Amino acid sequence: MIDLGLLLEGREPSRRVLHEAVWEVKRRVPSAEIIVLADADAVRHAVDAVQAGAGGYLPYPLLEEEVRLVAQKLHESALVRSELDYLRDRHWAGDAVDMAHTNSPRMREVFDKVRLVAGTRSTVLLTGETGTGKSLIARLIHNHSNRRTRRFISVHCGAIPDTLIESELFGHEKGAFTGAVRKKPGKFEIAEGGTIFLDEIGTVSQSAQIKLLGVLQDRAYQRVGGEAVLRADVRVIAATNEDLAALCAQGRFRRDLYYRLNVFPVDVPPLRERKEDLLLLAELFVRRYNAQMVKDIRSIHPEVIDAFMGYDWPGNVRELENLIERACILESGTVLTPDSFPAEFFGPGGGGRLATVDTTLPLAEARRRSVDVFERAYLERALAQCGGSVQRTAALAGVTTRQLHKLMTRHGLRKEDYKLRT
Repeated sequence: MIDLGLLLEGREPSRRVLHEAVWEVKRRVPSAEIIVLADADAVRHAVDAVQAGAGGYLPYPLLEEEVRLVAQKLHESALVRSELDYLRDRHWAGDAVDMAHTNSPRMREVFDKVRLVAGTRSTVLLTGETGTGKSLIARLIHNHSNRRTRRFISVHCGAIPDTLIESELFGHEKGAFTGAVRKKPGKFEIAEGGTIFLDEIGTVSQSAQIKLLGVLQDRAYQRVGGEAVLRADVRVIAATNEDLAALCAQGRFRRDLYYRLNVFPVDVPPLRERKEDLLLLAELFVRRYNAQMVKDIRSIHPEVIDAFMGYDWPGNVRELENLIERACILESGTVLTPDSFPAEFFGPGGGGRLATVDTTLPLAEARRRSVDVFERAYLERALAQCGGSVQRTAALAGVTTRQLHKLMTRHGLRKEDYKLRT
């Protein structure tokens, strides 16, 4: 407890002084709950202290019942915060570790923001190029919110004609327009209590924008052709690959709706700006398609990895996944080789089939690296062809088994990984 009279002794009881005093206590003891004691004529200053972060105040003279009630309120608030922190951390650690695994500082910032906003009901605006994974981020937010047991409804606004967008989002009454033969609930109604994800929000019509503004502003809407006002207990996450501020300047998007959507913006970086994650993502997709296609692909050829790092990825993560899927279909061995990828992916004339030339290196070092790349690829292919048999592989390669063992150790290859291949 802090006695306001002692706290302000010799100082003018200004709001700034009160804020500084409360924050100094919080800085020294972050977990402390502060109760301010004040004379009857200083209650206004006690209220200022509460606004600055104190947990409550008590007037002199102290009454046992008032002290007990204030202490109980603070105890209950601390319990609620503790439970929320525990649940948030437990659920995040439980199933998001793999999804949020990244080597990219930019993506770490994204996941930090997701963790902060997930437990709130705030509207989130995801921005970024097509294919960066905005829909996955939206689902991650939903899965770590207190709405995770309710529905997650995804709407691709750009795929719905302007004439139908309002009906899709808000529903319609029977006879509202030609073809409306029965009452239909909209996506907001279906998502009640859960989360609605509005992808490509910049494409919606002006009339639909007005209705969306009403939902965000008043938490209410009407079906097309209806008069009943429906309440909307829905968390809204929107996404766009366009600059909404620029669309506002052009008069194509309502500025007031933009402000309502842009409560908590999260910018998802393109793949070319997070190449630290390329190999992580590629291996993730390989494992996924191994399971789907009953394959046993265990690694990616170094030439392919070099091509990955030199490519600009205009289609972002989605393009990477599509390339890996195609390569997994074509690959018959245990290594994703350049032959399983389009020739143009390696530059003019399929040049990626030659070792990447790095002229920043001395000739001897560049030659050594090229030999290493070729040597490993040769050994992987030979081991796969011989089913992991060291004797057969050594005979095929024209070396002794001892030499082969040394080469395998040098390149981190294990015969067990190739045992089932014939």
